[in-house]
Amino acid sequence: MAATGDRIATFHRLHESGCFVMPNPWDTGSARALEQMGFKALATTSAGLAWTLGRADNQITLDQALHHLRDIVVAVKVPVNADFEGCYAIDPQQVGAHVKLAAATGIAGLSIEDSTGDEANPLHDFELAVARVRAARLAIDESGTGVVLTGRSEGFVCGRPDIDETIRRLRAYSEAGADCLYAPRIEKAEHVAAIVAAVAPKPVNLLINAPFMTVAQATALGVRRISVGGTLARAAWGGFLQAAREIADAGTFSRFQRLPNVDALFRDR
Repeated sequence: MAATGDRIATFHRLHESGCFVMPNPWDTGSARALEQMGFKALATTSAGLAWTLGRADNQITLDQALHHLRDIVVAVKVPVNADFEGCYAIDPQQVGAHVKLAAATGIAGLSIEDSTGDEANPLHDFELAVARVRAARLAIDESGTGVVLTGRSEGFVCGRPDIDETIRRLRAYSEAGADCLYAPRIEKAEHVAAIVAAVAPKPVNLLINAPFMTVAQATALGVRRISVGGTLARAAWGGFLQAAREIADAGTFSRFQRLPNVDALFRDR
């Protein structure tokens, strides 16, 4: 395993200029495959992990998340960013404690969300949300790791697609110590450009989970980092479910053609 400090330093450098794609594996095999393709960093996906355990997203425990982070970090040599959901806590002090546990797994980056899971009040109150980011920042500083902190605003995910409020929150998270800013499910070029301008010179992560933008287009808008969330895992599940459904419904196996030699990916490791 590459030294943790080296991977964290590399991850910081990746955010300094240009734009890089940070795809999201869901297990050690997919992580190793993506590393072999030349991606310079990877990120976990809470949804992808949950599906491997037969659960829905947001149903993973803190211990399961930490175990998964250790597995992915050990499996590859590139920096790994943690999809740490809402840090598995509400209280800022507890957020900080959990961030320290995550930082100890060897990750190079970590994100903190501001969603609550409550449909009536889907986002944490503004001041609490900022305090949570500030607590995560303090925890990373106290850990001495230098892990890259990403502040996420989830309004476009949880039914509050207000770009002005999203920008207000991202600016506040930046001021509270987030190194990178991220608003998943933003899909309009003008919104992407507005966020990039609002938090500059801090880098922005863009989620691309549908073919609405290319890497070149995102780069032109000033995006520094691209992730795909659980979409690669969904693509894999799509192929599996279609093949299995054909067997169950028709008793035929037409999808068992032109399949990759997966074993060859790992034979020399």
